[in-house]
Amino acid sequence: MSSLNGFSQHSGTCVTQRAEGGAVQDLHAKKAGRAGRKEASGNGVLTFEGPPRVDTFISETLKLLPDEFKANVKVKSITPRPPRKPRLERAASLDEKNWRRWRRFRSSQESLTDPNETSSSNGSLHDASLTSPVRGRATPCDSLHSSPDASEESPVGKNKGSASELGKRASEISSAFGGLLRGKAFAGGKPRLSQIMPARPLPPMELNVASHTLRTANKIDPDFMDYQRYSQHKFGRVSNSLSDTRLHGDGTAYDNCSTDSMKSTFSLLTPIRSKDVRSRSYLEGSLLASGALLGAEELSRYFPDRNVGIFVATWNMQGQKELPENLDDFLLPTDPDFAQDMYVIGVQEGCPDRREWEIRLQETLGPHYVMLYSAAHGVLYMSVFIRRDLIWFCSEVEYATVTTRIVSQIKTKGALGICFTFFGTSFLFITSHFTSGDSKVNERKLDYNKTIQALTLPKVVPDTNPYRSSSGDVTTRFDEVFWFGDFNFRLNKDRETVDSILSQDPETGVSKLLAYDQLTSEMGRGSIFKGFQEADIHFRPSYKFDIGKDSYDTTSKQRTPSYTDRVVFRSRYRDDIQAVKYSSCPVIKTSDHRPVFALFRVKVRPGRDK
Repeated sequence: MSSLNGFSQHSGTCVTQRAEGGAVQDLHAKKAGRAGRKEASGNGVLTFEGPPRVDTFISETLKLLPDEFKANVKVKSITPRPPRKPRLERAASLDEKNWRRWRRFRSSQESLTDPNETSSSNGSLHDASLTSPVRGRATPCDSLHSSPDASEESPVGKNKGSASELGKRASEISSAFGGLLRGKAFAGGKPRLSQIMPARPLPPMELNVASHTLRTANKIDPDFMDYQRYSQHKFGRVSNSLSDTRLHGDGTAYDNCSTDSMKSTFSLLTPIRSKDVRSRSYLEGSLLASGALLGAEELSRYFPDRNVGIFVATWNMQGQKELPENLDDFLLPTDPDFAQDMYVIGVQEGCPDRREWEIRLQETLGPHYVMLYSAAHGVLYMSVFIRRDLIWFCSEVEYATVTTRIVSQIKTKGALGICFTFFGTSFLFITSHFTSGDSKVNERKLDYNKTIQALTLPKVVPDTNPYRSSSGDVTTRFDEVFWFGDFNFRLNKDRETVDSILSQDPETGVSKLLAYDQLTSEMGRGSIFKGFQEADIHFRPSYKFDIGKDSYDTTSKQRTPSYTDRVVFRSRYRDDIQAVKYSSCPVIKTSDHRPVFALFRVKVRPGRDK
């Protein structure tokens, strides 16, 4: 219910006037329905009741009023009502809160640009400031209700004003004080503020307002379309396995909640449906069956070209306890841009601490690789490392050994073989140390023959093509065979001739030396390593060096430099193995032999889940 001058009934202060008959009329209490307390003061002194802060403000202001007005005006306070209790609202979602905030923002913009609003708070303040200094002792209430065109003089100029005029002025003061207390001293409705425009256009907002971090937290979301490019850039070829097109590609309708619950926020692994697990069998499989672990579909996901990179190395360590400080140049040469999928390292006359050697290999290759298998035969060591995400496609690993010495307890010469199946392709790796001596070519051929006959592999792993296997030759029972080691074949030339050839141009010198190589000659006759091939040699002889130096043997024996350390290979199928690089590592000088390594690209075929 509104009171005089349009103010609400809970105004903080009321101004009363004494009429001619001495009756006091409470102008605001009657409108509010309450009986105001009437007080008469014989000497016409104003009395104030209410909060001290309001009384002080009014008292200081009324000191500026004329004496006639002070004698007939009395101020009384009314205690304001307590504030309303907050209205409890239901918990709104994030979308509702954003919508409400947007609606409030739009409403404020409409009110700021409403053409029907003509009043201005800035203008009202400006008008009030202009009238105040002109009127001398005029009160703040006078200036607030005056206008620039007002010609009425202030009460100071009319000391003999009538009681009715004083009452009118009291009503104006009452309205002004009430407006000050409620913030409505300025007439004209809503204040208009100038519209605030941004300094530059705001960026467009996407429909999905989630941040990039939140959208990429679950990297297997089908709606995150750019993750395929991101995964290919970061993970390379293996990223093909990170998105399972079978999950949503068969046209079947899935419940969003159940599908989302299958996804893992902390893993890149593809979710697997229960029916796919039920249909997958590890005992029986098919080459082309959908879901086969070793089938064509899985092989194409990891190797679209069906070629795997293999690093094969051999090194005669001469039994030295001291290991090289750094093996990066040996295992990770700078020529190829990418690391290989498998690393197979064979050692002859290995260091006394085999475990320390394997740890050094693992440290060099890093956490991306795991040691699939390791075996030893005396001082013959072999370690097979494979990429961590490819270990699931390997079969059980088997190994066997052969001693070529007359006394079998002395295991310094012989062979060590490791075999396994990767997808549907069987692999055999053999490292050997044949009989030493410049003229003992026949003994070395006997070592070879004994190895291919006595190496009993495979044992449990099935032969992928038994119709092309021979019981007398282990190398015929596998698809891909790599044989490497210290074969001890020498150059049939004296030391002086070899030194003179090496002092010439390296390219022409190597080709001239190979003309005297015993192994090249025997392989040409077919007496050893039947069906095997060797990549072209473009490096200097790997034997025999002075330890820690680049010079060949300077001792009294003056041994002839030779290509004793070799890597040869064979395949059941033509052109399955392609040599990419064949070289030595001259920076490792802890032995009289230099390490020799070869890089291959090998074709892999799908297999059966057996």
